[in-house]
Amino acid sequence: MQIFERKEKKYILSEEKYTLLLDRISEHMKEDKYGLHTICSLYYDTNNYDLIKRSSEKPTFKEKFRVRTYGVPSNDQMVYLEIKKKLKGIVYKRRISMRLSQVDAYMRSDEAQQFDDRLNQQISNEIFWLKKKDIIAPKVIISYDRRAFSAYKEDEFRVTFDAKIRWRNDDLQLANGHDGELVAPEIDVLMEVKSLHAYPLWFVRILSELDLYPSKFSKYEQVYRRYLTNQKVGVL
Repeated sequence: MQIFERKEKKYILSEEKYTLLLDRISEHMKEDKYGLHTICSLYYDTNNYDLIKRSSEKPTFKEKFRVRTYGVPSNDQMVYLEIKKKLKGIVYKRRISMRLSQVDAYMRSDEAQQFDDRLNQQISNEIFWLKKKDIIAPKVIISYDRRAFSAYKEDEFRVTFDAKIRWRNDDLQLANGHDGELVAPEIDVLMEVKSLHAYPLWFVRILSELDLYPSKFSKYEQVYRRYLTNQKVGVL
């Protein structure tokens, strides 16, 4: 899928509540075919980290750019170039795919790359104008181990669980693996609930039974605040 539109809320779980939650949702949701898998994202930003600075100021509109892979890619593997935007609480993701070996030349090019597909061309143009507006370069790799679930009955209602969220900025080659230091050692599991509509009632009841409430947690913003500036903050 090239375009995503939805609301995303995050919840911080202990190992105990994670285990309880998995048991509770099992009759309503199924795990995707990938099971436990690793996601790696290479975030681009300006030399002064202007993209994440603007995002952390909680504006009405904000955007980030990253190259995302599933597992450690080879140079021939297809990866995703994603613009992630948030406007009035709605998250929009638009992405194109290409081989990892093509990414560097694409990002360095002063011309918009041409695609036969109209939607790919539109998204590529958006990436091109982002590069024109802000001179961006690779800054941080963030990796984590994910399990993803989708509801049996409710279309597009998804829940993901991310563990061992880690980062590095000293080796910005995605093909070199997903090692890194923990972003937030105090967090066992980060749950993300993704839905454009209201939560199903069964899920609302589970959250209430387990006393779970949304938390503000952006992986890249936490890396920036905790490790890339002198400002030290805990989980928001």
